[in-house]
Order: sequence, then C-alpha cells, then structure tokens
Amino acid sequence: MRIARFAHTGGMSFGVVEGEPGAGPEALTVAEIEGHPFKDITFTGERWAVADVRLLSPILPSKVVCVGRNYAEHAAEMGNEVPKEPLLFLKPSTSVIGPHDVIRLPPQSSRVEHEAELAVVIGVTGARRVDRAGAARAIFGYTCANDVTARDLQKSDIQFTRAKGFDSFCPIGPWIVTGLDPADLEVRCEVNEEVRQLGRTKDMIFDVPTLISYISHVMTLLPGDVVLTGTPAGVSPIVAGDVVSVQVEGVGSLDNRVANLEA
Repeated sequence: MRIARFAHTGGMSFGVVEGEPGAGPEALTVAEIEGHPFKDITFTGERWAVADVRLLSPILPSKVVCVGRNYAEHAAEMGNEVPKEPLLFLKPSTSVIGPHDVIRLPPQSSRVEHEAELAVVIGVTGARRVDRAGAARAIFGYTCANDVTARDLQKSDIQFTRAKGFDSFCPIGPWIVTGLDPADLEVRCEVNEEVRQLGRTKDMIFDVPTLISYISHVMTLLPGDVVLTGTPAGVSPIVAGDVVSVQVEGVGSLDNRVANLEA
C-alpha cells in the first residue's frame, strides 16, 4: 500500500495512492482516508487525481535519525573507516520537505551534496529497547530520502548538526510504501537525469532491523519518526538549477529542484 499526505482544495489529508507502480501522476488517483494512517484504514469516499493535488512530505516526524557511513564504498570515498557500531546523528524536523519542494542552498556553504537513502517510517507502536523482531514490528513502511549535506561545513565543524540541519535539507517522499522487504533494493540518485549514485541495500553494513534495534536502545522512536539508513557511494555537489531525483526500488521517485536561498 502507498500512503500519501497531500493538499487539496478542502485542506490536507492522508490517502491511499491507487494505480500501477511506476505510472505517472496522470494515471494515479489518491483515495482519502479518515485521520492518520497508523490505525485501521477507513476511506471517506473522496478521491482525486494525483495530478490535481500537491503531494506533501508523507509524514511530519518528531525527529529524523540518520546513520552515517553505512555503505563501505561511501565510507571509503569520504576517507573514513567503516564504523564498528552504527554512527548516529539527527536532522531537525524543520529540515523536512516533500516531493517537488525546493532544496535551498545556504550562503554559508560552497559545497552542498546529495545523499540518496532508503528511509524507514516508524509505526504506531513506536520502538523502545526492542530486539530485531520488535524492530520489524515497529516499522510502518518505507520512503525515499535525500540527506542533503553541506560537505564543507561537515568537515570544518567535525560534528554534523549544522551541515545536515538547514531548512529543506531532508526531502522525503513521495509516499510511504507498506509491506516492502528492505533487504535488497536499488537506491539511485540522478541529477539532471545523470546517474550519480547507484547501490543496493544488501550492501548496508548494518541492516534495517539492526539499525532500528540499536537506535531504540539510545532513544525512543515515536510513531511517524523517520530513520535514514545511509547512502551508497557517489555523492557529489548540487547547484542552483539542478533537479535531484532519489529513487528507491519498490517505492518511487522523489524529485526536488535546487535553488539558492536568496532566490
């Protein structure tokens, strides 16, 4: 099931996206549901063409928990060793934007880069000190994410908060897919239709249940929280005018235009 959050003439709603996977917006519809998607799905009877609504970030998390250097080749391209335990950092909720929203380049940085990732959305039970089985039960679904990073600031600051935390630096979407097996999915990033990143989740150092369990022993994961699982090799700069497309097999495509903050 594909769960979207969208704006329409009557306000904002969650809905189930209907249509063939891979079809364009003109061939998809979204059926409105009552309330939030974490409880039993009840349809209101209202339905729109996806082309006639604005897709928003599929969830508004209380926090975005990110995992660094979770692909060996990416760790190597950054000149870092593979971590012995998951390397965690946070992105603020204010960094979250949705599909087709604009990534704004801050004037403080001269080198902003894309990082395509599989994102995990936590379900209604949340997760606190769970084992791998409990981690699997805590997952609601999966979406695409772009862990946009001011690389020069990351290197100068040593820690990641400023480099990862600017407004618009966490595009997620276009929707949440439930019932997906995350063990071996293609993760791709295209910039202006040029492939920059291409990896598979089977090459993660720490798999999804391991990550959720590990994080839950540090902090409680609440319903709607998002976990970014790391990026494959190939990160590179983005500049104003670029269009960045993050694609995760079985989920879809998250597309965002890049512009300077002053624009």
